[in-house]
Amino acid sequence: MNAPTLTPLLDILDILGVAVFAFSGALLAAKEKQTFVTMAFFALVTGVGGGTLRDLLIDAPVFWIADPWVALACFVVALLAWFTPTRWWEGKILEFADGAGLTGYAVIGAAKALSYGVPPVPAIVMGIVTGCVGGIIRDVVAGRPSIIMRPELYVTAAALSAVLCVGGEMAGLPRVPVWTVATLAGFALRSAAIRWNISLPAYSRN
Repeated sequence: MNAPTLTPLLDILDILGVAVFAFSGALLAAKEKQTFVTMAFFALVTGVGGGTLRDLLIDAPVFWIADPWVALACFVVALLAWFTPTRWWEGKILEFADGAGLTGYAVIGAAKALSYGVPPVPAIVMGIVTGCVGGIIRDVVAGRPSIIMRPELYVTAAALSAVLCVGGEMAGLPRVPVWTVATLAGFALRSAAIRWNISLPAYSRN
């Protein structure tokens, strides 16, 4: 199935989203002192994991199979991580990089789902899936607790970006400003959660 409403801009943003998210995967492998092959693998599965599941669910061609630039982008960011000292990325840089990938990819996922005729609410879910699944795969493969098992605002940030994206589309607003605002709003929420440890209340009933 071809989606006539897909735009070259969305394709470019898709690759950029992959690159940012893949970089967070490569950085994690670098911090774990892994080989370059492992770093490239982490970059790939983190970068394309969410988008792959999204495409399978909305019956779209899996985006990175048909586009040679996607896997290449993952390889390039793995090289960047390989040739830079890990001290450059100390502190919370990995979390912020992951947050940028999370919210940007949530917008891309929601926009692509809409372009394939997916209704608004499932399109929001596809945005969340696109943003979160790559990071979940990365954490599982690395053998560390997944971010979604902590009370921090993570899925919530992806949901905010996806909701704003879909809401703007339903309102007929210009896409580029909507996508920009949606990404920045989600990233601002995620950044605040990282900076001040903001979280949702946890279940406490016995």
